[in-house]
Amino acid sequence: MELHFGYGNSEQVVSLPEKNLVGVLTANEMEHERTGEDAVKYALENPIGAPLLRQVAKPGQKVAIIASDISRPVPSHQILPAVIRELTAAGCREEDITVVFALGSHRCHTEEEKRRLAGDWVYERVACVDSDPGDCIHMGVTSAGTPVDITRSVAEADLRICTGNIEFHYFAGYSGGAKAIMPGVSTPDAIQANHKMMVRPEACAGKLEGNPIRQDIEEAGNLCGIDYIVNVVLDEHKHIVYAVAGDVTAAHRDGCRYLDKMYRKTIPERADIVLVSQGGAPKDANLYQVQKALDNAKHAVKKGGTIILMGQCPEGLGSKTFAQWLQEAPTAESMIQRVHEKFQLGGHKAAAIAMVLQDADIMLVSDMEPEFVRSIFLDPQKDAQSALDTAFAKYGEDATVLAMPFGGATLPMAQK
Repeated sequence: MELHFGYGNSEQVVSLPEKNLVGVLTANEMEHERTGEDAVKYALENPIGAPLLRQVAKPGQKVAIIASDISRPVPSHQILPAVIRELTAAGCREEDITVVFALGSHRCHTEEEKRRLAGDWVYERVACVDSDPGDCIHMGVTSAGTPVDITRSVAEADLRICTGNIEFHYFAGYSGGAKAIMPGVSTPDAIQANHKMMVRPEACAGKLEGNPIRQDIEEAGNLCGIDYIVNVVLDEHKHIVYAVAGDVTAAHRDGCRYLDKMYRKTIPERADIVLVSQGGAPKDANLYQVQKALDNAKHAVKKGGTIILMGQCPEGLGSKTFAQWLQEAPTAESMIQRVHEKFQLGGHKAAAIAMVLQDADIMLVSDMEPEFVRSIFLDPQKDAQSALDTAFAKYGEDATVLAMPFGGATLPMAQK
């Protein structure tokens, strides 16, 4: 039988016996009751674990609404208007409301970018500012030793509302919820303290309970104080298909369950060989983007198995820091130690690749030069069929194969 995988603007095609294929993972078919701004309005009218926002907010309060920065796919311009209308219905003045873009360790925005993120209606009514890691207030320390130093515009607010999207996160379990506070509006030292725990096996996608990073994030959120959240779930086209509002934990967990219904895929057991692609352009422009599919695929491959990763990568590695870590490392293992000692955005994805290499081989089908691919600890292959043939030669004619044609969107969960 033939399997097709997106690869740039073309595809990779492999042929294999049907008996070897244990599954092809695609998003679960779902009918969404509401989408876009309608979903957001419904969530605010039907909050989870909290009263209506207009009943929580009080006239005269200084309100901070934390929103995602431009590196995230969150359509804040569809979320913020409904939130602000709830606040003004409660008697809050527009001049007392500030939208704070959570930069984390990312760059500042231009005013044009702030306008685009917030939308014209919001940008022209309320203050829209970036978080400032250089101007923070100390609000405590978590039990893991993470300093809770929060940007002043959020720390001094009377009412804090976190917005964002919920998706699988490869070491925080899920995005959303208190993640807008930590690392969103905190400091580099806090991000280092929290994110260095990514090397622990419990810090993985789809895991909340027992995940040290998620627990630390939520403890930081409690120390700061989060009064309300409005989170959305997006489909593969980045459109809102579900929204939750209310309590920072109860509403977030409801959103996580909805995401699970869309993208979590139960498999009976791990496979010897996993074929995975991001789905083609524009999602496989560089290895930095393709890494997300790789990290999901690690949950489907047996220890000692092989992941065949397909990504055209016409832009190469795609991140300066990511490239430096991969090219400077004497061994793959050294990157894991490095991220534990000093977390760097970009470098963390290099360390994530090294963590996959601890348990599986990675064959890479890309347009990058073979010698270069070898230098970054991956096994270059000219095409997916050649890679699969090589893997069959290693594991035998009875080797099991799992296919993930949209690897960045589907999260395999093995039953054993």
